[in-house]
Amino acid sequence: MNNSQVATSKQKFSIVIQQDAIQNLITQTLGTPQRKQRFIASISSVVAANPGLQNCDPFTIINAALLGEALELAPSPQLGYFYMVPFDEKKWNPDTKERELVRTVATFILGYKGYIQLAIRSGQYQDLDSYPIYEGEYLGRDKETGKPLFKFHESEEENAGKEVIGYVAYLELTSGFKKVIYWDKTKMLNHADKYSAAFKKADYENFIQGKVPQKDQWKYSSYWYQDFDGMAKKTMLRQLISKWGIMSVELQQAYVNDTSYSDGEGIKYYDNESDEQVVAVVKQDVENKTGSKEQPKEPAHDAETGEIAQTAEPEITKEPSFA
Repeated sequence: MNNSQVATSKQKFSIVIQQDAIQNLITQTLGTPQRKQRFIASISSVVAANPGLQNCDPFTIINAALLGEALELAPSPQLGYFYMVPFDEKKWNPDTKERELVRTVATFILGYKGYIQLAIRSGQYQDLDSYPIYEGEYLGRDKETGKPLFKFHESEEENAGKEVIGYVAYLELTSGFKKVIYWDKTKMLNHADKYSAAFKKADYENFIQGKVPQKDQWKYSSYWYQDFDGMAKKTMLRQLISKWGIMSVELQQAYVNDTSYSDGEGIKYYDNESDEQVVAVVKQDVENKTGSKEQPKEPAHDAETGEIAQTAEPEITKEPSFA
């Protein structure tokens, strides 16, 4: 981060958003005065309603909101298309053996409704959805095709009090191609535990049972704790679209920038959910089509398995900011 950005991060968002340099950036990015005015009004409303965002580096808030605006998605949390989520960025100090707060950043997180919106908008999808599977609905796999089999309950009332045992996502392209994938809840918990820096499978049960002390509540502000089903549905759509769907330029941009924030010197990621090879291909495709020179940071991966490698002690770690 350069000196000007350090200075900016110490100022209030309401002041920074009025600075000439920021106003010019927004004007150049959005093009029309009407769109600029609507953007400033909507982002200011979201920040005013979220104390956590008010503590964030304003530069990262504006960048996260511009990512959503570029995809023509509204920032309202009620719509659920995308979220600007505060995270504490901390740097490991080898001398004190402690993580020291660098700043709080606003991270762009696409919601599962955002993925559906962008997919439908592309015109390539006849149908697309993801939802939880309750006990009694999963019947195993077809012995010949290996496809998952279900017998869905006829009403929501039948699911009341029943445990969620897994998640399904399906797509149907306009070409007629169909695909369904299913993960049981254990697989989803393991996925979140591996790829989300803020989530620990071992702590999840205590959280949902309300056994977390008030003083430790900040540790559980990750959406994987607050809305596990929503994050699970989004994960299923990411897996489905990236591997079997048709990805428009908008979908590719959303996929690459999901769970990211920008410090003005490049994109950084809070969570590394993406398949590394898919990110590399998508990033190159977006760059070819948009002319963008900015490249996301790719996580290190195991050369044999292709899985994202776990580092013993990263230089920069991000922790959720609880408001």
